[in-house]
Amino acid sequence: MPSNEQRRAAAKRKLERQLARRAERARRRKQLTIAGSVLGVVAVVAAAATVFALTRGQDSASTAIDDGASTAIDDGASTAIDNASVVDDDDATAACSYDDGGAPPARPVTKPQADGIPTTGINATVSVSMETNRGPLGLTLNNAESPCTVNNFISLAAQNYFDGTDCHRMTASETLKVLQCGDPTGTGTGGPGYVFGNEYPTDRYAPGDPAAMQPSNLYKRGVLAMANAGPGTNGSQFFIMYADSQLPPQYTIFGTVDENSLATLDTIAQLGQDNSAQPGDGRPNQPVTIQSVLVDR
Repeated sequence: MPSNEQRRAAAKRKLERQLARRAERARRRKQLTIAGSVLGVVAVVAAAATVFALTRGQDSASTAIDDGASTAIDDGASTAIDNASVVDDDDATAACSYDDGGAPPARPVTKPQADGIPTTGINATVSVSMETNRGPLGLTLNNAESPCTVNNFISLAAQNYFDGTDCHRMTASETLKVLQCGDPTGTGTGGPGYVFGNEYPTDRYAPGDPAAMQPSNLYKRGVLAMANAGPGTNGSQFFIMYADSQLPPQYTIFGTVDENSLATLDTIAQLGQDNSAQPGDGRPNQPVTIQSVLVDR
């Protein structure tokens, strides 16, 4: 049976191959889009010559120009290219932005790949195994709804950013029951040295929509979401709902704990917290340590 170190190495090699394939697909799509535009221009020139020949001597003529490519951008993250001459199984991709900012990196890491991240088909979800000192947590990450967040989480996991880190916060108020992790410093202030914006469900609300600030029922038991200090400040810290909670839709939801791992989550919740920050908010009474995070595919 392979050791954890061998599994991590194999998972890292697999992720590196996936990222290389994604980059190559993005490069091909870019080349094809350019080629399609050139062919479109050639076709337009030929059509214009024909129209000129048919309408010569008339005062007006109408000419319709189609550049041969359609690009749809959803919230600055998802780009779909419609090219009828090419069949690509990754026909929906995300383009992300990871900007310098936030706290200095708690551990040395490189930024995730930012372009050509497939989000459909077999790439719509990603399975992850998180080993903790309290038991395993199987996670299903929603790449279709929050691709830039999932991409970031996978990148950090591949760089062993989370390994050996303690979950530094647990809340137990009436409306908020979460375990917060992802800061190697264990202080609640650490991050990867870069920041990025929110995705689902924040991106479903128009700017200034009052509903975006009202508590929602989206943050249910087992939901995995990003912690932030305001818009555009996501980094590495995340939290897991160990019970249904009430939060405004200002925290990116990017996955869930698998059904067969909820018992581990219950074990962690039973540890309780020490109220060191304020009543109902503190550190777990006993350490909850992430030992490793492995991407299953």
